[in-house]
Amino acid sequence: MDRLSFTRIHLPSTTSTNDVARDLAARGAPEGTVVTAEYQTAGRGRLGRRWLAPPGTSLLCSLLFRPPPGLALLPHPTDLTMLCALAAADAVEKAAGLPVSLKWPNDLVVVRGESWRKLGGLLAETGISGDRVEFVVVGVGINVNVPAESLPDLAPDATSILAETGRETDRDSLLEQFLDGVASRHARWRAGERPWAEWAARLATLGRAVRVVTAEGEQRGVAEGVDDEGSLLMRTPDGALHRIRVGDVLLAH
Repeated sequence: MDRLSFTRIHLPSTTSTNDVARDLAARGAPEGTVVTAEYQTAGRGRLGRRWLAPPGTSLLCSLLFRPPPGLALLPHPTDLTMLCALAAADAVEKAAGLPVSLKWPNDLVVVRGESWRKLGGLLAETGISGDRVEFVVVGVGINVNVPAESLPDLAPDATSILAETGRETDRDSLLEQFLDGVASRHARWRAGERPWAEWAARLATLGRAVRVVTAEGEQRGVAEGVDDEGSLLMRTPDGALHRIRVGDVLLAH
């Protein structure tokens, strides 16, 4: 099977790379289209949150995937988010020598003892027509050369490669490593190999006492695992096992 190739569109500034990628998808852009930007005026995270990054400091990109008909709904489109998360974590380790873990459902984190610092995140958006997925756009944001003094403006738990290593990292080299990892994992996915097991093994969340905040409220328990669609399985003190599809996970101290 042919390896996925990429066509990059680089913008000095845009509202959101996901916005541009979705617009390009609607106009027929091919799979492998990559949108990058130096700055986003309306970057988005999960649950409608803003994604902030100082101009020229971070890796801000969105990838366009077009699942073939046989893979349109099974495996679940979250597979593409999983493989991108794994590729992003590996890229940081290769480009900067910084070990990276994943925090359910889609954050890149640096683990420091009993705490973690957020290095980046992913946001997937899907275009559906009838009963099939026409396209999936996966946005990736990684804090690369954000100075330590600027991190509190981004989020209370934010970190960057620069803050962790003391060295600047070439963002184009990081992007190249990331896309190479995406292409290799995508080829295996197209051949029927799901990224779920590798993704689950990389989750720093599992085995921890956590607080999970959902639209219904907050629950505490132990994150025991994830199912094959990526939902979190949490055991509460009463012994019940809860399946959580959407929510925020915090360490319970």
